[in-house]
Amino acid sequence: MMNLSRSVALISLLLLPLLSFSFSVDNPTDRRVLVLLDDLSLKSSHSIFFSTLKSRGFDLDFKLAEDSKLALQRYGQYLYDGLIIFSPSTERFGGSLDSKSIADFVDSGRDLILSADTSASDLIRGIATECGVDFDEDSSAMVIDHSSFSDVDGDHTLIAADDLVKSDAILGKNKIEAPVLFRGVAHSLNPTNNLVFKVLSASPSAYSANPSSKLSTPPHLTGSSISLVSVMQARNNARVMISGSLQLFSDRLFRSGVQKAGSPNKYGKSGNEQFVTELSKWVFHERGHLKAGSLVHHRVGEADEPAIYRIKDDLEFSVEILEWSGKSWEPYVADDVQVQFYMMSPYVLKTLSTDKKGMFHTSFKVPDVYGVFQFKVEYEKLGYTTLSLSKQIPVRPYRHNEYERFIPTAYPYYGACFTTMAGFFVFSFVYLYHK
Repeated sequence: MMNLSRSVALISLLLLPLLSFSFSVDNPTDRRVLVLLDDLSLKSSHSIFFSTLKSRGFDLDFKLAEDSKLALQRYGQYLYDGLIIFSPSTERFGGSLDSKSIADFVDSGRDLILSADTSASDLIRGIATECGVDFDEDSSAMVIDHSSFSDVDGDHTLIAADDLVKSDAILGKNKIEAPVLFRGVAHSLNPTNNLVFKVLSASPSAYSANPSSKLSTPPHLTGSSISLVSVMQARNNARVMISGSLQLFSDRLFRSGVQKAGSPNKYGKSGNEQFVTELSKWVFHERGHLKAGSLVHHRVGEADEPAIYRIKDDLEFSVEILEWSGKSWEPYVADDVQVQFYMMSPYVLKTLSTDKKGMFHTSFKVPDVYGVFQFKVEYEKLGYTTLSLSKQIPVRPYRHNEYERFIPTAYPYYGACFTTMAGFFVFSFVYLYHK
């Protein structure tokens, strides 16, 4: 029993340095990533992608998907910050890993890259479905496009796609000029899930079918409703990338030249490497990750935050918002951040001004309604983590001795009162002394 206790203590000490480099609020970039493979040969066939991750400081742990010692957590602590699944044909994971533990992994705020192909198992399809993505039910179907295909392709299943999401936060500021080569299976998005969206879409002429057989019925998935690569940002800001092609990440397609059918533009290198690299930066929180400081408010002309406001007080409000650049926190600049002064519904809605240094501020007058209000900042923007901040503050009416002595709007009533008094005095005098 004594030896067992010593062993547990020793293991805990060995794990402590690893846990200290985990995902944190101050350093949100994932660092420890578990990579699950069908075959270890993928380490060499997809070496460029893995090398870019390592060059950015990621610690990759390669394991076979059926390894009997697989585990995402130990002693209640997660061993990894991110998970890459490049094992589309796996029917069952080894160790304690299953679809539920992967869902719990994402629910804990950690990130996932999932890639499938025509050999995708029910397990992989089930994980994708949990994230709002439905792969084509026909396991032999591939994306076919007789208009937007690469000239080197014979059966038109090597798609040259260029319909990318328009978001600098997701794909970076440098435009991806060359088309992205894609060979794999189509998927659609669950319309009831508003957290998942397309990053790379098929052209209107694409469809999903078995390329080796003739069509007997209209294809189920057609046109731009086909998504080739999709991402999801959960409510806890965990990020998931789902691709219908494992070859998308391969060295061969990274290095391959591309010329879209019917286009005079020929590129010596496809856009795959830039696309995958930039998208992985977003998935692993190297870009598009925001954090906010505390909500600060006070009366105009004062510096201290009051415990209560009075109706019609003039107040100033501010909040600091920073964006993670991959290495450090930098000021976030935007013109669409708003604050609500809220009680059951927003009584005040103001767009915040920015000083370009990360500080957002505004001023307004407390409404002529008393009760318990909240300052609320709820910021949702494509490609950025969601901010939801609130701070409660009561608002009181005027005290009995705080009202104005004479209210200007009541002057007519004051006048009527004194006029009545004067008229009564005149009437009394005339009635009593006039003969």
